[in-house]
Amino acid sequence: MPSTLKLSSTLKPGVRVTTPAAPASRDLVVDFIRVACMFAVVAVHLLMMGISVDESGIGVGNPLTSLSWFAQGTWFGQVMPLFFIVGGFASLTSWRSLRRKGGDAGDYMRNRVLRLVRPTVALYAFLAIALWSATAAGVPGDLLAVIAAGAGVQLWFLAAYLICQAMVPTMAKLHQAAPYRTIAALAAGAVVVDVFRLGLEHNPWGFDSNPIGLLNMVFVWGLLQQLGFFYADGFFDRFARWQLVLAAVGCYAALALLTHSGPYPVDMLTNQNPPMFPLILVGLAHVLLVKTAYPALQRCVRLGWVQKVMFVVGSRAMTIYLWHLPLIIAMFGIALVVRLPFPEPAGVDWWLSRPLFYVAAWALVLLVSTPLVRLELASTALAPGASRPAVWRIVTATVLAIIPPFVVMRTALDAANATWGLLFLVIAVALVTGKVPDRVWKRPVPIGPVPS
Repeated sequence: MPSTLKLSSTLKPGVRVTTPAAPASRDLVVDFIRVACMFAVVAVHLLMMGISVDESGIGVGNPLTSLSWFAQGTWFGQVMPLFFIVGGFASLTSWRSLRRKGGDAGDYMRNRVLRLVRPTVALYAFLAIALWSATAAGVPGDLLAVIAAGAGVQLWFLAAYLICQAMVPTMAKLHQAAPYRTIAALAAGAVVVDVFRLGLEHNPWGFDSNPIGLLNMVFVWGLLQQLGFFYADGFFDRFARWQLVLAAVGCYAALALLTHSGPYPVDMLTNQNPPMFPLILVGLAHVLLVKTAYPALQRCVRLGWVQKVMFVVGSRAMTIYLWHLPLIIAMFGIALVVRLPFPEPAGVDWWLSRPLFYVAAWALVLLVSTPLVRLELASTALAPGASRPAVWRIVTATVLAIIPPFVVMRTALDAANATWGLLFLVIAVALVTGKVPDRVWKRPVPIGPVPS
């Protein structure tokens, strides 16, 4: 996740400012969008959990899929493409700042691995202990599998984001040298991957074409990150508001052709793993609409209470993202234990009860994230006298950090991959922490007369 938010409040003289000040060059709207995306992600994941209790036992399903408007609604509610765009903005800004200080690609990736993986280690440790304990306690295997899979749904992001972060130094250079050709090449790659994937979907050999789509973790997410580079360079500021709106409408018109009249699913969540080309259009439409509403958003982020919310959520964004699903599941588990009523999913009573559960989920997430956020905010600076790890160690750590969430994305979480995944992540952190030079031990100076 991008670096910690630093915000300022516009207050009357004499009122103490309790929120850290932001640099004048910082785009607070980007911070606002990132935090808004976090609220949206928690809301969607909460709504996707429909729990029913009857004589046959406990049932778990996704009530949103039964709604006729849901698939079309994901054209606006699927915020991960926009998240990668604002992440690209922050990444390019961080990379350029690091370069001005004399840093290189190794320094950048070492910092990103530490920022992203250290908080993930705590989650994997918790999941491994919880899943093995539940197994030992005799929790039915089918129920435990559903719970584990739900607790690990969000981990795909870590794999995708680490891949994109590893691309930043190279893609920043390409952006500097040939920005439009770079975007065109990524778009062409995404289209080619989709053509092969969709073309082989119903092949006579029974070949699973979905793994081909994994290449689009580079092309689709990478292109969205690249759009963030354009945002950072002020590209979208060149256009009038009517042009931005017209371009956004064009994106949605293209989406309609590609989905309703083309080979792609209408549901943008279905298009997510592996990612497909329509997500690029969704992300582009969203950023165009953000720039259209930019003046209003600027006025919004000047409000003191908005800045406080942005700081609280933004300063622990990675921790919140990693833990919100396990905590939502735990919240529903507590509700089952205390025998709270569970209305029929997607019914009127169910919808009326969701705001209360949403507030409770955020209260629980903020409570738990308070001690855990130290892992996210801990300094990535080398210890005094330490030397930066060799590039091969940083590359190895990056690969080791990508593998566990990538496997969860492909096979779902279980006790086994939570355990070996934890080991991989711990090794990754150890590889990039930095080695302190051996101390030079001096022979102690004797006190008193020296024996003859």
